[in-house]
Amino acid sequence: MPLTRKGAATRQRIVEGAAEQIRAQGVFSLRLEDVMARTATSKSQLFHYFPDGKDELLLAVARQEAARVIDDQQPELGSLTSWAAWYRWRDKVLARYREQGVDCPLHVALSEMGTATDAARSVAGELLQVWQQRLTAGIRHMQNSGEIAPERDAEREAAALLAGIQGGVLILLTTGRIAHLEAALDLGIAHMRSPDPRNRCHEPSGDNARTSTAR
Repeated sequence: MPLTRKGAATRQRIVEGAAEQIRAQGVFSLRLEDVMARTATSKSQLFHYFPDGKDELLLAVARQEAARVIDDQQPELGSLTSWAAWYRWRDKVLARYREQGVDCPLHVALSEMGTATDAARSVAGELLQVWQQRLTAGIRHMQNSGEIAPERDAEREAAALLAGIQGGVLILLTTGRIAHLEAALDLGIAHMRSPDPRNRCHEPSGDNARTSTAR
């Protein structure tokens, strides 16, 4: 049965409150009592919208935060049409994770749900699929404009770049250091700018190297 506008707003308030609580607590466990206090909701209200309790709430938080990962990269992620645009996207990704630090509601929610569960895999899989599709589209646009060698496999390049980003994010969450994420982005973009080894005639000149104004 569809929720009323008021019901949908209440449910969203609970989800956002849970995400805020996760940020406030960092990596510590989420308690429903804390969410109820933060969102001024009763136990009956919370279980009305989330009958399965904490696991269902965590899934809702994870889905919201996964969507936010993509939204926070826009419009840059959807407009990877020049090298300057790629570096603007790179800077936005770094700014997002620099601001977030180790307090990641998505990571906490998925961790508490258990990464082996179907729900957790589904949320993570959907996020990575959308992210890779956006990167692939950007790479193909650059291939069509002659900026990236046409011999490169766009989907494979996007997958490798995304894997580097995820590795950098995991190290950030573990150590609090963003240097690995920055390196993954910089080297991933530099790799795409390099000539395909199967076609050396695409060797870029010095004018094609990134300058300080490219960003």
